[in-house]
Amino acid sequence: MRGRLLRYIDTMKASGEVRLPSERQLADSLHTTRITLREALTRLEAEGIIYRETRRGWFISPERIVYNPLSRSYFDEMARSQGRGPRTELIEGALQPAPASVATLIGLDAGAPLILIRRVRFLDSRPVLYVEHYLRNDIFNGILDEDLTQSLTEIYMSRYDVHLGGSQSYISSRTLTGDMAERLHASEGSPALHIARINYDQSGRTIDCDLEFWRHDALLVHVKPPK
Repeated sequence: MRGRLLRYIDTMKASGEVRLPSERQLADSLHTTRITLREALTRLEAEGIIYRETRRGWFISPERIVYNPLSRSYFDEMARSQGRGPRTELIEGALQPAPASVATLIGLDAGAPLILIRRVRFLDSRPVLYVEHYLRNDIFNGILDEDLTQSLTEIYMSRYDVHLGGSQSYISSRTLTGDMAERLHASEGSPALHIARINYDQSGRTIDCDLEFWRHDALLVHVKPPK
């Protein structure tokens, strides 16, 4: 079944189609049962070949964006350099006490004032990344007055003269739940790639921490030391 479904998808790609027919139509076209078809669809979803959107159906996955954790490139710059159209939607921005887990990563005491910015990032109109940014308030006081749909890295440079000097990342597999699943138009329990990234400025000072949840089919991690 997997092979027949892959050939069907290849035919769709050749004709420029991206949205698969309904499961009933697919089962009829491939002369199989919906149970057998659903098993094949789920397998291809796990492989990142297709993806589901809640209440919209199945789609062929676009080409993955290449992400290098060692690069100093940021989301907008990374997307544009690979011919993709980035967009950001702000969910919230607020000053709050630092959660203990984040405070440990960022080098603050638990409960210290910390800026939380939650956003969804899009590639070519598709939501692919849910991210929580935790910023040190002693460095970025007043940033909540800025347009937070723009690149935070560019705001850091233009308003605070803070430049990204390096980072370290922790990468693990997770599942999408609750609001993050809804924001990414994904089903509860869909696989995700989780990246916790701690960023440093040009003098080596810890400045923020990003907790990223990527749709797993949207990202290709390529670790390559900078020249």
